[in-house]
Amino acid sequence: MMKFFFRFFLTISLALGLSVAWANDEAPDAFVKRITTETLDAVRTDKSLKAGDINKIMQLVDTKLMQHVNFRRMTALATGPGWRKATPEQQDRLQAEFKLLLIRTYSGALTQISDQTIEVKPLRGASDDKNLVVQTEVKGKGDPIQLDYRLEKTPGDGAGWKIFDLNVMGIWLVENYRSQFSKEINTGGMDGLIKSLSERNKSNAKKA
Repeated sequence: MMKFFFRFFLTISLALGLSVAWANDEAPDAFVKRITTETLDAVRTDKSLKAGDINKIMQLVDTKLMQHVNFRRMTALATGPGWRKATPEQQDRLQAEFKLLLIRTYSGALTQISDQTIEVKPLRGASDDKNLVVQTEVKGKGDPIQLDYRLEKTPGDGAGWKIFDLNVMGIWLVENYRSQFSKEINTGGMDGLIKSLSERNKSNAKKA
């Protein structure tokens, strides 16, 4: 099980990418291909990243990778009905702790990138849909890993694609965390969930 979840987060890391900007009219499958290629190239060519400099990796993930994620929407979906009942302060604290949890997870996975490649599957549906799923397959040592992820088209001058959910080998990230978060909320309320995530982040920091 641990091996599966390691591969799960490694695959997510490959999918999210490191690009600073993208064209407003970029097709979703082209967006996926581009950010994936940039991620692989960046990690393979940076000696400190390959050496596992966790502080640099965390900074890179936070400043480059997370810009491709609608993190507020992802957090709200993972929290479920409890999100709407939470105060604005609780929502901000929860989002911050959840983001830090995933940043540390992605950072550890990025150090393991070697010979992986990603094949983008033919797009299903219209490329101008505001919400759609792009399917890819991660290939390397071992069996290929199926990766699907949901994208949304952001409006305005900075229009582009953002990720708000991922599916690796049949497990959706949001759904997986929603079941965990629901148990925490039922036990200790929203503050209990925030406290639990904070303690996990502190524990991970000590291990790092």
